[in-house]
Amino acid sequence: MKKPLIGTVATFLVAGAAAFVGGVPAQAAAPAATSVTSVTSADTSVAKPVAAVNFAGTVALSNCSGSLVRMPGSAASDPALVLSNGHCLETGMPGPGQVVLNQSSSRSFTLLNASGSGVATLRATKIVYGAMTDTDVSIYQLNTTYASIQSRYGIAPLTIAATHPVQGASIKVVSGYWKKIYSCSVDGFAYRLKEADWTFKDSLRYTSTCNVIGGTSGSPVVDASTNQVVAVNNTINENGETCTLDNPCEVDQNGAVTVRPGIGYAQETYGIPACFAAGNRFDLTLPGCTLPRP
Repeated sequence: MKKPLIGTVATFLVAGAAAFVGGVPAQAAAPAATSVTSVTSADTSVAKPVAAVNFAGTVALSNCSGSLVRMPGSAASDPALVLSNGHCLETGMPGPGQVVLNQSSSRSFTLLNASGSGVATLRATKIVYGAMTDTDVSIYQLNTTYASIQSRYGIAPLTIAATHPVQGASIKVVSGYWKKIYSCSVDGFAYRLKEADWTFKDSLRYTSTCNVIGGTSGSPVVDASTNQVVAVNNTINENGETCTLDNPCEVDQNGAVTVRPGIGYAQETYGIPACFAAGNRFDLTLPGCTLPRP
C-alpha cells in the first residue's frame, strides 16, 4: 500500500512512517487559489467554471494524507468527515475481512488552504468506518461541522462523486502530507488488485506520471474536470515483485496475473455516498451500500 502506503518494511505504519517523516517534503508549486463554494444539500446556483485543483480541503495526518469530504447530499450543519486509507488507521492495519466501525478516536488532522499552508487542527470523535477488504478506506467524523470550518477558516470540503470514474479522465492526486500534487490520467481499472494478504476490487490504475511515494497514502484523487473526489490513493508497485507488500499485482477475471512496475493505484469512492443517510449518518444497511460489513 504505498505505504504510508503501508511502509517500506513489513511492519505496521510506525515503521513506514520512520522511513519518510524525517525527510524534507517535496515542494509542489502552489496552484492558483479558487473561490470557496458554500456547502448545501442541493446546489441550484448557475454552473461556474471549474478552477484548478489545489490543496484547499486536504489534510495531513501523522503518517498519511487525507481530505475533508462531504457526500453529495451533505448539509452545512452536518458533522464534518475526513477520508483517508484503512492502512493509515492509528489502530493498525485491518486484516482481511476485518471492519472497524464506530470506534472512538481523538485523532488530529492539519487542514490546508489552497496554497498548502496549515490553517487549523481538526479533531476526530470517532472512526466511522475503516477496512482493507475490497477497498482501502478510513472515514473519520469530526467534532465540528462543515459550516463552522468554512466560517472560521474559509475552507469548504471536497465532494465525493457518486459515479464511477472514467477511463482517460485527467486526475490529480493531492497529498496533504507532502504538499505535492501529482498529475496523470486514469489508465484503466484492475478487476482485482492483490497485495500481500489484501485484495481490492475494481481499483483505479494511474498512468505513469502519478509515481506516488510513502506519505501520499489516503490522498484524494480528484477529477480535474469536476473537482470531485473519485478515489483515494493507496499503493504502487515499487520494484516489480509479484503480489507482495508494496508490490501489488493485477488479477483478471480468468485469474491471469499482471505486474506493472512503477505503476500506482487508488481505490474508488463512488460507492461511499450510498452508505450515508441524512445528517451524515453512516448505515451499512442502506439500499445500494456495498461496503464490506463486519
